[in-house]
Amino acid sequence: MLPRRYLPSVASLTALEALERLGTASAAATELSLTQGAVSRQIQMLEGQLGVQLVTRERQRLILTPAARDYVAEVRRAMKILSDASLTLRANPSGGTLHLAILPAFGMHWLAPRLAGFAAQHPEVTINLSTRLRPFEFDGTSFDAAIHYGREDWPGVSYLRLMEEEVLPLASPALIGAALGGKTPGEASDLLALPLLQLEGRMGDWGRWFAHHGLPGQRPPAMLFDQFATMAQAAVHGMGVALLPTFLAQADLAAGRLVPVYGDPVAAAGAYYLVQPAGRAERAPLASFRRWLIRQGGVPGAQQPGG
Repeated sequence: MLPRRYLPSVASLTALEALERLGTASAAATELSLTQGAVSRQIQMLEGQLGVQLVTRERQRLILTPAARDYVAEVRRAMKILSDASLTLRANPSGGTLHLAILPAFGMHWLAPRLAGFAAQHPEVTINLSTRLRPFEFDGTSFDAAIHYGREDWPGVSYLRLMEEEVLPLASPALIGAALGGKTPGEASDLLALPLLQLEGRMGDWGRWFAHHGLPGQRPPAMLFDQFATMAQAAVHGMGVALLPTFLAQADLAAGRLVPVYGDPVAAAGAYYLVQPAGRAERAPLASFRRWLIRQGGVPGAQQPGG
């Protein structure tokens, strides 16, 4: 616990923050429903507690010192953390909140259809979801965990393997009809003559797919996309052949908007994981969510977090 002298009152910090933001004691007083004298006294109390001059007084004006302006920037961040914590508590007074970063395609096609089941089993937990396309530093964020695709090479985290991925080249029937007269390719090499679509975060996927079919060293040109959803729609509209995970293409396949182009599904280079900061105490909402994920059917190879 820090010495109490370094934990100023919220009233004093609020007065200093308002003065810095609004520029005058009168404006700060109006916003805080105080008198100018009360604002000045709060700042004097803060100066006395910290033993540091925070303002200079020029012609009855209070001017923050450069050091005080830097201090206010830190105070403002701390006050936002307190405010967010209070909002979270008010939104869910009987339980806890889980802040989860997810991949858009996995979140839409795998996680979202199952979340109602988690909510029914754990009404005390509120889940906040935000999308992130790539790994990130947990420090400085509010995230408890993230859904990540790749290998176990993200430093400083623990892993729970959720699902392997298989990919399949898919295209619209119109593209197959126009390019190949309605016939599917007889060999994997026939795809090299077709326009290809590729996710920019997985630049090696087509090369691995061709290598799997006996054509190593291929690095074909392809139109790039940053998300599977837009790439799938491009394929539906006949722009090219997309190498898509089978779990997210089921609806388009069932509706006939996409058809397999060649071969059986091929194992992708990575897998999906629940990752959480290593060494950080696991909060109850995350523990409940992790246990629920392990119990899910269709989560092959689920393992306890490790390393």
